[in-house]
Amino acid sequence: MFRHVYVLSLLVLLAINAVSAVDYTVTNRASATAGGARFTRDIGVDYSKQTLASATDFIWRTFQQSNAADRKNVQTVNLFIDVMGGVAYATNNEIHVSNDYMGNYSGDVRREITGVLYHEMAHIWQWNGNGQTPGGLIEGIADFVRLKANYAPSHWVQAGQGDRWDHGYDVTAKFLDYCNGLRNGFVAELNKKMKTGYSAQFFVDLLGKTVDQLWKDYKAKYGQ
Repeated sequence: MFRHVYVLSLLVLLAINAVSAVDYTVTNRASATAGGARFTRDIGVDYSKQTLASATDFIWRTFQQSNAADRKNVQTVNLFIDVMGGVAYATNNEIHVSNDYMGNYSGDVRREITGVLYHEMAHIWQWNGNGQTPGGLIEGIADFVRLKANYAPSHWVQAGQGDRWDHGYDVTAKFLDYCNGLRNGFVAELNKKMKTGYSAQFFVDLLGKTVDQLWKDYKAKYGQ
């Protein structure tokens, strides 16, 4: 009986892995710099691969994409540590992280880069309305993923802060968290709707109010 259960469990595990198999590569092209050396010392290739895989699984759950048909067809994600400014960006199933940012970061660099990778992996998997979705919303959803994964840094705005809902990043992430509280799974449903296009009507369809009204309600809730 034990052998039967063990074999069955192993087959289920193998089936899950086969369905969700994504290859991850990590290349440090800045190893001769202070930031590249810090990556090697404090983060490393193995941890980065584990983080990319964990982020993918978390994003699929957050976006409620349990079936391959619901997701983008991405077979490989390549992470590069590059000699560049800024923080990071994602393009063509690649993530590029700045050596300067890692070299100059004064806090827990492993935790910070983990959060950055969750944000960038969200860009790999999220739908963008065939290019029609506002950039602020795209960035807000990526930071929403980082927020829900508990990798939000302390310098992010507090709930209710910000001048407009589509400001992007932490401002929009906190607003989306509010919307998700009104309807559990809202962000997942919004992302699904953006598979083929984008309309502000999506907010009305899902929450019964315009996005501008939702923003006013959000601000009022936090006395802003």
